[in-house]
Amino acid sequence: MTVALFALTALLWGGGALATALQAGVTPAPWSVALRMALAGLLLLIYGRVRNVPLAIPRRDRLYVVLQGALFFALAFISFYEAARRIPSGLAALVLSTSALFAALIGRVMLGSALAPSMLWGALCGIGGIGIIFGPTIGSGLATLGSESGAGFAWALVAAIATGGGTVIGARNQQAGLPTVAVLGWGALIGALVSGCWAIAERQPFVVELSPRYLGSLLYLAIAASCVTFMMYFELVRRLGPGRAAYTLAMVPLIALVLSALFENLHLDGRIAIGALAILIGNFLVLRR
Repeated sequence: MTVALFALTALLWGGGALATALQAGVTPAPWSVALRMALAGLLLLIYGRVRNVPLAIPRRDRLYVVLQGALFFALAFISFYEAARRIPSGLAALVLSTSALFAALIGRVMLGSALAPSMLWGALCGIGGIGIIFGPTIGSGLATLGSESGAGFAWALVAAIATGGGTVIGARNQQAGLPTVAVLGWGALIGALVSGCWAIAERQPFVVELSPRYLGSLLYLAIAASCVTFMMYFELVRRLGPGRAAYTLAMVPLIALVLSALFENLHLDGRIAIGALAILIGNFLVLRR
C-alpha cells in the first residue's frame, strides 16, 4: 500500500508538470497558484463536511496550519514558477529534488526524526540520477543565462526549502492529531490568500484565460494534483516521515520526462536510462525499512 501511494503521488505530480506548462500564457503565475489552491481548498473542505470530519482547528494549532499553508501551498509553488522563468526547468527540478534532504534536516531539528543512512544515500542517488538526465540541458542553459542564473538558483532553493519546511510542519500537525482533510483544506485556502497577496504586491493583473487548455489544466491541477495528491502525500508523511515522503519529488522530473516523450516527441536515450536506474535504486533505499 505504501509503495502504491508513493508511485501514484509521484505520477500525479509528474503529470502536474505538463499541466503547469499548459497554463503558461495569459494568467500570471501567482494568480494561477491562487486559483488552483482556492478551488482545491474549497473541494477539500466540502469533502470533509460530507464525511463529517471536524473542520475546526484548535487555537493552539492555527499558527502551524497557517505556516504550512504559506510554505507548502504558496511559497513553494510560486518560487518554482519564478525559478523556471530564469533557469532551465530541468535545473529547477534538480534543485527542487533536494527538498527531501531539507525535510530530513528540518525534521531532525523540529521533530527529532532520525536520519537513517539508507534515506540519505537514497536521496543522493535520486538527485544524482536527475543530474545525469538533465546534465546537458543544465550545461547548455547556464552558458546562456548570464546574470539571471543566480536569481534562478535562489528561487529554486527557496522552493526546495519551503517544500521541505511545509512537509515537516505537516508532520507536526499530524502528530498533534489534526484531521488531514481539515488541515489541507484550510492550508490550501491560506496558500490561495498568500498567492493572491503576492500577485497584488507585484501589481499583477487578475486575468483568467478561458481557453479549454487552461481551464482543463486548472481542473487537473486543483483536483488530481492537489486534492488527491496532497492527501496521499501527507499520508506518506505519516507513514514514512517527512524526509522519506519528500523524496517523491525526486521522481517527478523523471515522470515529467516520460510524459514529454509520449506527448512532445522527446527522444529517450541511454543517458536517460542510466539516470532512471539511479532514481529507482534511490527509491529502493528510501522505501526499505
